[in-house]
Amino acid sequence: MSAVSRANWQIHFCVILWGFTAILGKLISLDTLSLVWWRLVLVAGALALVPRFWRGLSALPPRLIAIYAGIGMVVALHWLAFYGSIRLANASVAATCLALSPVFLAFIEPFLVGRRFDMRELLFGLAAIPGVALVVGGTPTTMRLGVAVGVLGALLVSIFASLNKRYIGNSDALAVTGLEIGAGLLLITVISAVTAPDTVFVLPTVRDATLLTVLAMGCTLLPFAVSLAALRHVSAFSATIALNMEPVYAIVMAIVLLGEQRELSPSFYLGVAIVLAAVFLHPWLVRHPVSAAATADRPDPGKSGSA
Repeated sequence: MSAVSRANWQIHFCVILWGFTAILGKLISLDTLSLVWWRLVLVAGALALVPRFWRGLSALPPRLIAIYAGIGMVVALHWLAFYGSIRLANASVAATCLALSPVFLAFIEPFLVGRRFDMRELLFGLAAIPGVALVVGGTPTTMRLGVAVGVLGALLVSIFASLNKRYIGNSDALAVTGLEIGAGLLLITVISAVTAPDTVFVLPTVRDATLLTVLAMGCTLLPFAVSLAALRHVSAFSATIALNMEPVYAIVMAIVLLGEQRELSPSFYLGVAIVLAAVFLHPWLVRHPVSAAATADRPDPGKSGSA
C-alpha cells in the first residue's frame, strides 16, 4: 500500500473516531467549558507520561514551538464552538456543520500553505453545501444559533488544518499533538479562571469521568496524532473533505446508540448522497487530471515545516 493510500485510510479511521465525539458530547452532562477543559487535561496528562513526547519536544526549535502553540489555541476554540453547537442545537447539527470546512479550506489553504488556488477544490467544496442544507433542513428557529456556532467551528477547523499542513514537516506527531493540546489547555484554563472558576474546576461524576476518558483517549489523542502523521502525505483539503462523512456517522450513531427518533425523509437521503459523492469523487477526479505545473505548485510535505 502506498503512503498516500495508507494516509487516506488513516484519515477515514480518524473521522470514524471523531464521529463519536458528538455522541459523547451529548451524553456528558458537563457544560461546554468544563467538557473541553477536562478533555484537554486528560489528553495532556496522558502525553506527559510518554517519554517520546518529551524527546520530540526537546528537538523542536523555539519558532516551531510558538507556531504549534498558536495552532493548539485555535484547536481549543474549535472544540468550544463544536460543543457549544451541540448544546445550542444537537449532535447531528454540530457534526453536519463541519462539512462546510472544505468550502473554507478552498480559500484558506492556498493562502496559508502557499500553493496555487485550485478552482476544482472550490467547486467540490461548494457541492457539499446542498447536502448539508438538506441534512440540516428543517432546523427549528431555536437551533439557528447552534448552526451559526457550528459554522464558526468549521472555519476554525479549516484554519488549524491548513496550518498543521504547512508546519508539520518532519516534526514528531506526538510531540506536536502534546504541544498543541498543552497550549489549548492553557488558553481554556485562563478563560475558565476568568469566567467560570466555580463550575469548571470541579470533579465530574463517575459516569462523566468515564465518558471523558473515552473521549480524550479514543476520540482525541489517537486520531489527533494519526491525522497529523497522515497530513504529510495528503493535502489539508483532501483530509478535511473526508470530514463530510462525520455527520453521516454521527447521525447513524445517534439513532443506534441513543435511540433518537428522527424522520429520515427523502431530502435526508439526498443530502447524504451529495455528501458521499463529494467525499468519494473528489480524490478520484482531482488526482488524475492534475497537470505537472499544478503538482509543482504543491509544497513538499516533508519540507512544509521549514518555510
